[in-house]
Amino acid sequence: MSGQEAPASRRTVIITPAPTANGDLHLGHLAGPFLAADVYTRYARAQGREVLLGTGFQDTSTFVVTTAHRRGVAPAELVATSAEQIASTLETMGIGIDGYTGDDDRFTKWVVDFIGRLYAAGRLELRTMTFPYSERDGRFLVDGFASGGCPHCLAEGCAGLCESCGHLVAAGELVGVRSTLDPSDPVTLREADVLVLPVERYRDRLRAHFEANAGGMRPHMAQAMAHMLSRPLPDFPVTYPIQWGIQVPFAEVAGQVVNPNAEPMAWSMHASTLAAEHRGADTAGEDALWLAGAGSQIGYFLGFDNIYPFAIAGPAMLLAFDGRYELPTWYLTNEFYELDHRKFSTSRGHVVWGRDLAARVPRDLIRFFLATTSPEHQRTSFNADALARVTELRLVAPWNRIAERVNGWAGRGPLPVPERSRHAAALVAERFAASYELAGFSLNRAAEAIADHLGRLDRRVVSDEDAGGYCYEVRELVRAAAPILIDLAAAVLADDTGSAATEITPVTLPHLVAVGAGR
Repeated sequence: MSGQEAPASRRTVIITPAPTANGDLHLGHLAGPFLAADVYTRYARAQGREVLLGTGFQDTSTFVVTTAHRRGVAPAELVATSAEQIASTLETMGIGIDGYTGDDDRFTKWVVDFIGRLYAAGRLELRTMTFPYSERDGRFLVDGFASGGCPHCLAEGCAGLCESCGHLVAAGELVGVRSTLDPSDPVTLREADVLVLPVERYRDRLRAHFEANAGGMRPHMAQAMAHMLSRPLPDFPVTYPIQWGIQVPFAEVAGQVVNPNAEPMAWSMHASTLAAEHRGADTAGEDALWLAGAGSQIGYFLGFDNIYPFAIAGPAMLLAFDGRYELPTWYLTNEFYELDHRKFSTSRGHVVWGRDLAARVPRDLIRFFLATTSPEHQRTSFNADALARVTELRLVAPWNRIAERVNGWAGRGPLPVPERSRHAAALVAERFAASYELAGFSLNRAAEAIADHLGRLDRRVVSDEDAGGYCYEVRELVRAAAPILIDLAAAVLADDTGSAATEITPVTLPHLVAVGAGR
């Protein structure tokens, strides 16, 4: 999505925002940022580029507390279970994360250090803000604790961030505010002193940065950012007067915690550092990859609802360090992925878990279908019957017919590969590259290319004289589709030595298993 792709000599740091540790990953999570980040990472590495991919889980969100309350379990127990499930699901779906963050002392200390340096430099200021307050429970209601209408677009949701318009939502400004834990609990408004970042100070620089990197955003985000940056930005609360979260050591706000939505930049640095360490690099500090001049191109794969903390408040924090850090240059957003045209909901049991589906359906089929229906520009929906129909029609059936044809020549050769087949394969690779490169990244178009070229090869009339060229084109299609069809590529390309060839010895190709067959 950036105007320019990072040169091969420059590392790309990719971050997918940490899911809340209040449950496993469902298909809505996977169809958005996680699959997209994995596909791009696989493609870029195949081009010889250095890429670091980091994510993890977030246990400081108030949604951990509300979910634990609903389930009747302790928040710490929910976090422990969810963290393990999230990591397991990513692995099950073949999403290769380099750096997986947790809730250990190293991370906590880094967040406190990062916020503490802003505090010591005088970048944070004490402000009196209004919050909903539960007289019954004796606590302030922020983020997931408070529900109501967004003061900007009127959509129903929780405080903190609006899932509909992307704006920051101050809990005290919710329309018809109520307690999420107990809607019958009478809610009043109380004032509390908190530390804030005066984001308005950085608005001109934020606007200039995003105007210079306009190619790094999809249209919906670009529109929202232009709207938010066209008017004064509200103070961003860095601390909250609640107990759940990372405690801060500042006397003016004793007993308060870091606002979870103020963690993203520190968390992103930590995730990228873990990713570098996992791949054998010495980073010399949690923020080393983000330092100005460090040679990193930084970007995010994220849901649209996360743009405020990661693209406004977070970069404003970086600017507050007076040139110490690079700013992210691209944000590849996605919209909501629904289940049968209704929002995924664990509380209502309206959900499909990634690991559960992978136990019944080959993951290449899942990855192909999620790529086909990825919510890149508008809400899309998952349906189990559609998964079966689409993968059978566009992937399984044509591939298996192609495999049968190629297997008839297995072991013969080496067979000559004519120039026209090498040219055709180059055109295929070019089409896929246009879908994989950040400037035009699209899972939808990559999946469409897979289906189109499988159909073309399936319909093609092939003589024995053309067997070498046909087998070569099949192999190169698999190579191009490898970031999505990871298991098929691993089987077909296991002994492959490269794409440049004037001859080929056909090998036996595996068949794909349709949904519900042999599982």
